[in-house]
Amino acid sequence: MLRNLNLQTRLISAFLMMGLLVFLVAWVGWTSTSTLSQHIETIGKNNLPSIEALLKINEGQTQIESSERALINPALSPVERQDALNRMDKAWQQIKDGFKAYEATPRTAEEDALYKQMLKYWEEWKQEDQELLRINQEFEKVGILNPLALQIELIKQGKSNSPEMARARTASNLLNKLSQQAKLIRVKFITSEKSTLAVADYNRKQADNAYQSAQNDISKTQVSVLLGMTVGPLTAIILGIALSIAIAKPLDKALKGIINMIVSSSTEIAATIEQQERLAVQQAASVNQTTTTMDELGASSRQSAMQAESALENASNVLNMAAEGSKVVHKTQEGMLSLTEKVGAIADQVLHLSQQTNQIANITNLVSDLANQTNMLAINATVEAVRSGEQGKSFGVVATEIRRLADQSKKSSDLINDLINVIKNSINKTVVVTDEGKKTLDNSLKLTECTADNFNNVANAINSVVMSSQQIYLNSKQQAIAIEQVVDAMNVLNKGATETASGITQSRIGTQTLNKAAFNLTSLV
Repeated sequence: MLRNLNLQTRLISAFLMMGLLVFLVAWVGWTSTSTLSQHIETIGKNNLPSIEALLKINEGQTQIESSERALINPALSPVERQDALNRMDKAWQQIKDGFKAYEATPRTAEEDALYKQMLKYWEEWKQEDQELLRINQEFEKVGILNPLALQIELIKQGKSNSPEMARARTASNLLNKLSQQAKLIRVKFITSEKSTLAVADYNRKQADNAYQSAQNDISKTQVSVLLGMTVGPLTAIILGIALSIAIAKPLDKALKGIINMIVSSSTEIAATIEQQERLAVQQAASVNQTTTTMDELGASSRQSAMQAESALENASNVLNMAAEGSKVVHKTQEGMLSLTEKVGAIADQVLHLSQQTNQIANITNLVSDLANQTNMLAINATVEAVRSGEQGKSFGVVATEIRRLADQSKKSSDLINDLINVIKNSINKTVVVTDEGKKTLDNSLKLTECTADNFNNVANAINSVVMSSQQIYLNSKQQAIAIEQVVDAMNVLNKGATETASGITQSRIGTQTLNKAAFNLTSLV
């Protein structure tokens, strides 16, 4: 086909084909770069800030949940309770900042629906939390932080019906309500946490999809650049061979100066093409660096997910341990109440024993009086016996009276014996009740030791959660550094595109020089 065209038309056609090829390669690179920039912008400006804000909200809720569980501990001092309330205030501020940051990011329709559902569960949890704070205010107004200990002390002091006992019972009821409200809040917290993590998981999936799309764009760009690097030189070689065959003989007859001009222009064109090739290699290296950086970003994101899962598992262990601690404390309370009742029973038995002792004293006095009277009658009987004679009948009367008094003495003695037996039974019962009270106290001490062990385990689990949270923060920081590396690599690509355009300009100047030489060769064509 080239044989039917003159030399000028052949040259123009060849350079148009080369220009078209360069334009196609540049267009593919620019399109892939723009798409890749969009994916990176989606990850950097939407998904990562959304995930960070949602994790901040979830962390604030977790801190509030932990502080609320601390409030139901009667062993806390006023300063410790105030510290827990201060931590809750800071956590609320963190939650507000998280919501503000999240709502500033764009959302899809599906994510917006998940977010509305999250707000619904979050409001339910918030209402229950406000109710708990209200109950806590009532509890603190009573002014008794450990009502159970105070009740036991008042019972020991014999003040069971005192105003202080009434206040202690009121505080105990409020503390039970506070514990029940904490359990209800826990259910709402788990539901709210799941909805928050669902929105975060949606953003994480979006980031993974954007990352996969970016990987595909990078692969397409690499293929396009490789194809351009392969087809471009081959096309130049083929066109050069065809043109050399077409113009070899006329150029042999051209002037030496025109030939030198063409050689010089060809050298410049070769140098420009070589520079373009070097730039293409640099672009490929930058793309490879972008690929590596994105791989690191994906690995860091997966590690963050694993750390978040570990933190969730540790939080579940904390909840289980706290539940066991609550059960043990409840059993301890029951044991102490049972001990109080048994101590009251001992007091009743002792009182009864005292009353019976008084009765024994009265009967003893009566026996003493009877003995005195018997003694007097015996003296009278002796006197009457001395008198003797017919008056012995008086002695018989006296003897009869003595016998009657003796009978009364016997009955009194029998009554004394009965009372002594009753006293012995009461004492035995008192010993049994005291022994049972001691056993109950020992069980209460064991339960208290179990409580201390459980709360030590809770502290260890909470420490593990803190370490996991710190690791999540470090991973997030690594993600930010990886994104900066992606941006730097894209800047290198942009710089390479600019230099490529400059090289194309130099190729255009060299083409104009060749056109001048072609005009000088017009007479030869």
